[in-house]
Amino acid sequence: MKAIAQDAYGPADVLRLRDVDRPSIGDEEVLVEVRAAAVDPGVWVLMTGRPYLMRLAGFGLRRPKVAVRGRDVAGVVAAVGARVTRFQPGQEVYGTCESGSYAEFASARQSRLAPKPAGLTFEQAAAVPVSGMTALQAVRDAHVQPEHRVLVIGASGGVGSFAVQIAKASGASVTGVCSAAKAGLVRSLGADEVIDYAREEIDRDGARYDVVIDTAGNRPLSLLRRALTSRGTLVIVGGGHTAYRFTGGMGRTFRAPLLSMFVGQRLRPVMSRERAEHLEELTRLIESGAVTPAIDRAYPLSGAPDAIRHLIEGHPAGKVVVTM
Repeated sequence: MKAIAQDAYGPADVLRLRDVDRPSIGDEEVLVEVRAAAVDPGVWVLMTGRPYLMRLAGFGLRRPKVAVRGRDVAGVVAAVGARVTRFQPGQEVYGTCESGSYAEFASARQSRLAPKPAGLTFEQAAAVPVSGMTALQAVRDAHVQPEHRVLVIGASGGVGSFAVQIAKASGASVTGVCSAAKAGLVRSLGADEVIDYAREEIDRDGARYDVVIDTAGNRPLSLLRRALTSRGTLVIVGGGHTAYRFTGGMGRTFRAPLLSMFVGQRLRPVMSRERAEHLEELTRLIESGAVTPAIDRAYPLSGAPDAIRHLIEGHPAGKVVVTM
């Protein structure tokens, strides 16, 4: 089958469209004929091998253990393992995969798949899993309530665009932080207010927000805390700084829970957990009309390296997807 694969860590130039073996499946796995996949910062991490900490975590010390890139997947079930009970061939599904989704076929655990939401294209469905589940957990971990004022930093990005909608569906008043060029998108997602980060800082109104969800990753904890109420909650998504080769800018993520022990505010990172029940909850939000995936642009499979470059250069308004 055709796939985007790599033999060594490096920039997008290491990726090649080539023929690889179709993945085999275990007893509780599903073989998916891929129709679309998506791009997220995790793809860049696994492509470059940075931060180095992830290599020590078991993803491959000298080269990637899994050669094919991509984790979000949407497609049609081609075959199922002997103990798969939730899916059957021909069913449309979405979720995350183990074998790499920038390929004609991918293998996935049945526990990380769900039926594709009705009314979504494969491209839209592929945009949901990683970013949508991360945003869902960020909002849930912050215990967002209808009376809350929520600030989403990076509101036009993959996780941010979902976080705005999910927080709004929870009844909160939402302010999005983005560039002026993307303010229209963020308002269309349901944001009540928008802050142009090039003109104003997030603490412009003082300690106003009950919840801050930071998906951008480049502001110090002291600044983030100044925007929070005295009993507010900060949720940090990802590491942000790619310049730090070993930790990838995860310093804030490590420091936040420690600082939280000594202050009234609740400061915590979100660690995404990929489960079918989270996908099913997102499906309910999507099918109710509360959440709609925002797609920036789509690339063909051969253009996956360009899709990754587009993401890392900071251009997208919403999600970037790869189609078969």
